[in-house]
Amino acid sequence: MPANPFPAPLSQASRHAAARRGRRCSRATTIIAMAAAVLAQRPAVAQQDTVAPKQDSTVLPEVLVVATAPLPGIGVDSDLVPYTVQTVRGEQLDGTRASNLTDYLARNLAGVNVNDIQGSPFQSDITYRGYRASSMPGMPQGLSVYLDGVRVNEPFGDVISWDMIPEAALSSVSLVSSANPAYGLNSLGGALAMTTRSGLDSPGFTADLSYGSGNRKRADLSGGVRSDSGWHAFAAGTLFQEHGWRDNSSGRLGNVFAKAGYAGETSSVDVSLLHGSSTLTGNGLVPAYHASGNGTEADLYQMNRRAVYTYPDQTRNQVTQVALNGRHWFDDKTSAAALAYVRTSRRDTTNGDVNPDYETYIEACEDGFNADGSPRGDGCGVTRAEGAALRPAIINTTHMRQQTVGVALSLAKETEHHVLNAGTTLDRSRLTYSQYAQPGTFTDDRGAEADPDAPNALVSGVSGNARTFGVYLSDTWSVTPSTFLTASARWNLATVSNTLQNSDGSEQPRESFTYRHLNPALGLAQKLGAGVTVFGGYAQNNRVPTVLELGCADPAQPCRLPAGLQADPYLKQVVSHAFETGVRWRRGKDTEVTATLYRIDNHDDILFLRAPNTQFGYFANFDRTRNQGLDLTAHHRVGDVTLRLGYSYLQATYQANGQLAAGERTIDVHPGMRMAGVPRHTFKFGIDWQALAGLTLGADLVAVSSSVASGNEDGLRSDPQPGQPPKAADWHVPGYATVNLRAAYQVSKRFEVYARVANLFDRRYETYGQLANNVFPGGNLVQPHVAPGDSATSLFVAPGAPRSVWLGVVYKM
Repeated sequence: MPANPFPAPLSQASRHAAARRGRRCSRATTIIAMAAAVLAQRPAVAQQDTVAPKQDSTVLPEVLVVATAPLPGIGVDSDLVPYTVQTVRGEQLDGTRASNLTDYLARNLAGVNVNDIQGSPFQSDITYRGYRASSMPGMPQGLSVYLDGVRVNEPFGDVISWDMIPEAALSSVSLVSSANPAYGLNSLGGALAMTTRSGLDSPGFTADLSYGSGNRKRADLSGGVRSDSGWHAFAAGTLFQEHGWRDNSSGRLGNVFAKAGYAGETSSVDVSLLHGSSTLTGNGLVPAYHASGNGTEADLYQMNRRAVYTYPDQTRNQVTQVALNGRHWFDDKTSAAALAYVRTSRRDTTNGDVNPDYETYIEACEDGFNADGSPRGDGCGVTRAEGAALRPAIINTTHMRQQTVGVALSLAKETEHHVLNAGTTLDRSRLTYSQYAQPGTFTDDRGAEADPDAPNALVSGVSGNARTFGVYLSDTWSVTPSTFLTASARWNLATVSNTLQNSDGSEQPRESFTYRHLNPALGLAQKLGAGVTVFGGYAQNNRVPTVLELGCADPAQPCRLPAGLQADPYLKQVVSHAFETGVRWRRGKDTEVTATLYRIDNHDDILFLRAPNTQFGYFANFDRTRNQGLDLTAHHRVGDVTLRLGYSYLQATYQANGQLAAGERTIDVHPGMRMAGVPRHTFKFGIDWQALAGLTLGADLVAVSSSVASGNEDGLRSDPQPGQPPKAADWHVPGYATVNLRAAYQVSKRFEVYARVANLFDRRYETYGQLANNVFPGGNLVQPHVAPGDSATSLFVAPGAPRSVWLGVVYKM
């Protein structure tokens, strides 16, 4: 009798039931059941990056069970959900695969790109379908990120501290598409959910040591133990240090993660601790060429690939997080889980920048001075002597302190035709932020040094708190053996309260804003037979304004990012409406293809707009933006060879009229205009070959099309002037392709050696571009008190790393 081609959802409850029946028999069968459960949950999506040994072709494809929310619940077969889930196992992030988590995501997951704006491997600006999870304050964040159910988007600007992710402890990473409401605030384009290992699933000890280009040294250590009585413990740590491939770009970090707990027949509990600190250098963009008459001239980047514009640009992070997780099974198909956590973080930055007053002086006095020292042009406002007294450099320092505490509760129930998950979350954050500025001078290599006689003056500050409360419900209903309907909804309530501090130390009146929103989602998955499933659905989510955005939201009191906060008038919350449809085809265990079409409209998006008659800006609601496109993934295994393919097409556009502030430019935005920093086409191809017993060889190609440079969205290099023709310039960021190699050899059961080569052909490429005024054209500081100002509009770029090689060894016991 043939097998049912439309199997019912395989739930986590069924697995737990099998495990508990095993415990009743004997301790030996307990261990067997647990091992079987772990093996059964190995995700099919993640397999595309792992060379598996030859197996009998009659073996059924593995089933990927995915969570419907970041909190513990009962999962469902990924083939039954009406959206896309890309899952990676922790061992795929080791040294043989990529340098860190964000590098792996950018190389292997469809729809993911990296804008290497900071130039530091742990300060990435990751985009998925055009939505960001960035380490930089001021960037519009559209992805939520979770670690064991704890939301790690920091309160101040929803930023992500990638350096504080315990990569050595990760068990799985899942990228969930669409505006899934169950994943809470900020999941406009998707969510990234990470889980950590424990002594139950990772007994033994592992050490991964590597060294390579840029004097990069890294050590990942992990170890776990478990007992027959159910007690278990696990610890992992990472040490990282490098000189960096760019000038003045050294960095280091260290983090440790520990977890201990107990797993009984019906209940489990564990407590985890994460602590880390880092000192990283993100030297940012560098001018590639500048305007000269009707043409361009090469600038710093073309002269020296490793050059930086100004320095220092240092960020010091520290995070401590304690979390308590517990779960109880009332019966084989009903469970409850609870989470409580506290997370504290601090961030201190030191940035050597061009003094905004000096830059404004150059722009205003570009016509030079008369013999008596008076300015030739109108609006200069200062004499030559006054201009000479201005310090060209400024040292900006910021200090941020944040603390978040939260609790969550989830309930799960599986019936004959339904898998129900419900939960509630409550989080409370408080923060303080202050920024100081001290004038100074530049060294010959553009290093900023503070003037010891100048005061280190307060620019702005803020203290505040935020409270968020959410309730969600999700149900996967087996309407028929081949039809599965998923419905979910979440109600969010958020309150943001701020007290801004002026530069003289006085405080502005306290402001408080409350946001409420109910987000629904509905989708359908239909199995057609022969391994084909079609799916489609609608989802809605919202994002509330951050403290940073509210603190610079008044056109009458604009600010210069990332400088000070000025005022906090009301901003509307962003609401996204996402439509997604696609098809999955799984032919046995060796072939899988997924194609997805999506459209996400953001209403009342928050953008940085130009304040009237100034070179400053402010955050404001923008009527509508749109991200739409196609994602295609495929993997196929033939004998000892595994092939992977990913292609993404993305249109990220403005859908309303307005004036966007981009550096010194004011962009007249119109519907259909492309957003900056988002490539339209991305192609990824990978191959892994089990060449010999113990020897694995691999390669991957990443090809990215051109992208619009920020400030050049309208095809101009400068704002139109009255009576003068506009200066047109197509200063886009060119497309590129890089090839990466890897190899691993299993010397013995315990030892493995590996090698990685990034950017094999040493391709010179850039990942992001922005137009801005350059006071160091050709590397020389403009000094208008000596001669007329000749600062130039330049294209600043984020350079990609040159060819790099790393060697490593793994020891297991």
